[in-house]
Amino acid sequence: MCGIAGLLGFTPTSSAEALSATATAMAATLAHRGPDDDGVWVDAEAGVGLAFRRLAIIDLSPAGHQPLVSSCGACVLVYNGEIYNAPDLRRELEARGRSFRGHCDAEVLVEACAEWGVEGALERLNGMFAFALWHRRDRTLTLARDRMGIKPLYWGRMGDTYLFGSELKALRAHPAWRAEVDRGALAAYIRHLYVPSPHCIYRGIHKLAPGHTVTLAAGREPKIAAYWDLRAVAKDTPRETMDDAEATLRLEAALGRAVRCRMVADVPLGAFLSGGIDSSLIVALMQDAHDKPVRTYSVGFEEAEFDEAPFAKAVAAHLGTDHTELYVSARDALDLVPGLPDCYDEPFADSSAMPTMLLSRLARQSVTVALSGDGGDEIFGGYKRYYRADVLRRRLGLVPAALRRGVAAALRALPAGSRHGAYRRGRAADHLAAEDEVALYRSLVCYVNDPAALVLRADEPRGVLWDGTVARDIPDFMERCGFFDSVTSLPDQMLAKVDRASMAAGLEVRVPLLDHHVVELAWRLPPSVKYAGPHENKRLLRAILYNYVPRPLVDRRKRGFGVPIAAWLRGPLRDWAEAQLEPRRLFEEGFFDAVTVRAIWAEHLSGAGDWQRVLWRLLMFQAWYEREGAAP
Repeated sequence: MCGIAGLLGFTPTSSAEALSATATAMAATLAHRGPDDDGVWVDAEAGVGLAFRRLAIIDLSPAGHQPLVSSCGACVLVYNGEIYNAPDLRRELEARGRSFRGHCDAEVLVEACAEWGVEGALERLNGMFAFALWHRRDRTLTLARDRMGIKPLYWGRMGDTYLFGSELKALRAHPAWRAEVDRGALAAYIRHLYVPSPHCIYRGIHKLAPGHTVTLAAGREPKIAAYWDLRAVAKDTPRETMDDAEATLRLEAALGRAVRCRMVADVPLGAFLSGGIDSSLIVALMQDAHDKPVRTYSVGFEEAEFDEAPFAKAVAAHLGTDHTELYVSARDALDLVPGLPDCYDEPFADSSAMPTMLLSRLARQSVTVALSGDGGDEIFGGYKRYYRADVLRRRLGLVPAALRRGVAAALRALPAGSRHGAYRRGRAADHLAAEDEVALYRSLVCYVNDPAALVLRADEPRGVLWDGTVARDIPDFMERCGFFDSVTSLPDQMLAKVDRASMAAGLEVRVPLLDHHVVELAWRLPPSVKYAGPHENKRLLRAILYNYVPRPLVDRRKRGFGVPIAAWLRGPLRDWAEAQLEPRRLFEEGFFDAVTVRAIWAEHLSGAGDWQRVLWRLLMFQAWYEREGAAP
């Protein structure tokens, strides 16, 4: 696991030393992602510089140093991630005459790209990755990101230079950087609590979408292409006929393979364990494949309402893992708030980022790699909102559309009362007035459905959550809900949260449930096998876990990984929040409707309404903007 950065100028650079210094400075901002080594490669005549920070996981020797030049000299690579089928690819490449100096997966990747081309290599890869490959003959720079978006990659143009990096702070280190907030992206952030791909909070900068490449060349327009598309997988994969028993056996075998290949490392390895279905299953499969106790980690909260650590401890005891737990106070989490903008680089309002950071720091004290259970909810029907949405759309389908629209209009016309009460009526009206199932799901999954009421002069971009044609390709409603989350909140919220929190601690996190073979198998399963009801969500994962863990530890109510933001804003965070939402500052910056913001802040403080979700979005942007000093 590493951090990568680089640039491609439109004109030759006269000084290789200056180019090298710039690329090195960009990579230096990513030292937390790669504390073990660094490297830079430049071609001043071509205007290209590639830089790297290394967290050594496979082949700790100097043979794993990057940037890497292919044995034929045609390609130069910087790469972040892990290729789990690297040994198989290496044997195939050696049979074709490729030579290797060490046994790191990065060397396999650069030789694969030189032998088969980028597209041919990508088709063969099983892993999580983001990489940049310089083609010396063609003078093109190709950026690529893994299928599910586990590893991040930003890119864009500043002046006459293309920039890229694992995190935005690397791009900001370039002398040509000129920051400008994208108000449309800001509105999208207020809606979602993250900036959705391919957008970025900065105008002109992009997140490379999962499963995509972009090819850059001086003086040419970027060429973006998809090499793997989850929508195509969902549309074109035939659902196979099988019963629960067969589906469970096939899935357990696929997950076992995914877990075992992710346990290969030349450094200490462990796992996150919350006590929930996903992480418990991953740990169970790890322990089943290992002859020594697996190291597991959990974080508990002194506030019992948010504490899942006892469940994790019970699962660990049953499986026989070497378990470490850390109990934290509100103060421990609060101390992280000032550093959130630096960790996430963009406004990011998922408050569970704080316990995730604490968990990552705990694990990093004794391991360098940890496996996690991310992805189970999206791929295997874990979110109860899917089932609630299904019930609601069936009930609304019994009511004529004209009547639903009329009731929605009546709700919106009621006397305002409290602002929070009016907001709740507005959300109910959105549900009633939804013109189709896509709009209904959007109204349910997005807590803020009218960001224009808060963000001034914003033209919000519309993505897949507005695409009514998805229903044509994925007719089953429950599968469609999982698809929407898999291409939106999974990469841009869940995986981004874990990547930044873990890499800030110098920890690599691997995600077996998002092995693309497991994902593709999930889309071969008939919906009747995958989904049951809200009290038996993730039914196939449960069925596998029953083989390892007693049912009482599996069939329990999930509490989540939350923190008491509402109470904190009325208590220990009140002064900080007041400074972020100070009226003059809001008016001078001009991003938000200051009157509305101040009204909801006052209502939250009085207890007349719970505005924590909206306020935390606003506060995380304000804290980010204060730190970044971006131009409005």
